[in-house]
Amino acid sequence: MRPASQVDVTSSEPPTTPSQTRADTPPNGLAPAETPPPMLSAGALTTTEKPLAVVSPKAPEGPVSRFAPGFAAKMNMVADLALVVAALLISTTMMGHDLHLERTDVWVLLGVGVVSWLVVGTALCLYDVRFADRERLDDLALISIQVMVVTVVLFLTRLVMGTESWIVALSLFPPLLWPSVALLRLNFFRKLSVQEQPLDEVLIIGVGAMGRLTGEDLGSKNRRKVIGYLGFSNESASATPPAPVLGSVKDLEHILCTVPVDEVYIAGNMMKHSAEMQAAVKLCENFGIPFALPAYHFRFDRARPVDDHAVSDGYLHFMTHAFQPHQMALKRLFDIVSSAAALAVLSPLLIGVALAVKFTSRGPIFFKQKRVGLHGKPFHMLKFRSMVVNAEELKAKLEALNEQTGPVFKMKNDPRITRVGRFIRKYSIDELPQLINVLRGEMSVVGPRPPIPSEVEKYAAWQRRRLSVRPGLTCIWQVSGRNQISFEDWMYLDMQYIDHWSLKNDINLILKTVPVVITGSGAS
Repeated sequence: MRPASQVDVTSSEPPTTPSQTRADTPPNGLAPAETPPPMLSAGALTTTEKPLAVVSPKAPEGPVSRFAPGFAAKMNMVADLALVVAALLISTTMMGHDLHLERTDVWVLLGVGVVSWLVVGTALCLYDVRFADRERLDDLALISIQVMVVTVVLFLTRLVMGTESWIVALSLFPPLLWPSVALLRLNFFRKLSVQEQPLDEVLIIGVGAMGRLTGEDLGSKNRRKVIGYLGFSNESASATPPAPVLGSVKDLEHILCTVPVDEVYIAGNMMKHSAEMQAAVKLCENFGIPFALPAYHFRFDRARPVDDHAVSDGYLHFMTHAFQPHQMALKRLFDIVSSAAALAVLSPLLIGVALAVKFTSRGPIFFKQKRVGLHGKPFHMLKFRSMVVNAEELKAKLEALNEQTGPVFKMKNDPRITRVGRFIRKYSIDELPQLINVLRGEMSVVGPRPPIPSEVEKYAAWQRRRLSVRPGLTCIWQVSGRNQISFEDWMYLDMQYIDHWSLKNDINLILKTVPVVITGSGAS
């Protein structure tokens, strides 16, 4: 079956790569970051003057999946960890040795096996939520590498510990573990992942044959939900698309401002729609939204791409920051482990603060506030309540006293803050419940602070690019003076973090955050 992007495509030259606009050096010696983009030309995209009535997508036919995205990957990881322990114990008994579970070194080796399997599997993206999209042979290759690496780590650990060889036998560990992990993955978990709810919500530009078939192809794989279509100016629908038409391509900016979108498929014809496609690309770049362009501009009878994986759906996919899936997987693993450990270690402090908040002021212990997360998806951020119950109502009366530029409200001597609240805000203790948000996957330990919806509504297009990554507990802004920094500089700092992200930078920011929190510098 031909990719959708080969359907109804007239021969044309491939699109020229958009030139990247380099901004002037921002104030305070910050690294170059993207400045507010210039207004698009009259022939490009513009926001509609009247509000766009977004049509809700039709409910999918058939039974709705009970499994959330990533459920199969999580269950697969738990099952594999259990198989690692079982393989080590069974290997030891099959070699004729007794199990000495009372010995500490046995548990150390079991722990090393579990931890090394978890770390290596994460680094190899073995438990990525899209693992079922890989070829079966690729899965087998990754499992083989994983088993070999973990076996070597266990062998070296046993040598360093000086433990007798019969404590945990490794001779039969690989032949026991490899087939059990592989069979379970190929025959059960890959099939289970297909029954999950769609991972992403995508928007398709183009209501012609290519756009319609793209939507049908994405829907058949059940991995992406098409929330709607936008039509090109000189295009008419050849048939009813599988999702509602939300408007024309001119409405793209309004849609991206009001509806969470994970990726935009630009299913256009370069010969007919080049100007509108270029403008759509520019808007997606400004917003930080991933987008996909047709990989084929000619009809082929026998020719095939050298790398089929790169154009498996007939599209080339683009992002506005470096694509580093292995480092991102390790970042998520760090988020899970660190947030769970921090909640356990800090539990006495959390209980003490909760009691102090409860008995010193009227109202709930926690303050749940709607925030905007990755790609504009809303979630409820948790904090210890540090203000009076009617703080949101009083905010309107205090707008004139706002000490922060831009759409953010900050006030040093805010009268809404309680006595306990002033202390826990100074040392960022009120933010600790957000470790639960990190554990849920709504936030990360390091990332731009999640804004409230009313602030995002006032963002310029270039500022919305900070929503292209998962929000976090701390970022460059937190270690650079916090409330002493203007809103404009704050946005530049977030862009700098996004453009130069790495695990090393995350670790440096965490180390810098500790003294800032202890001293309470820049907080109010």
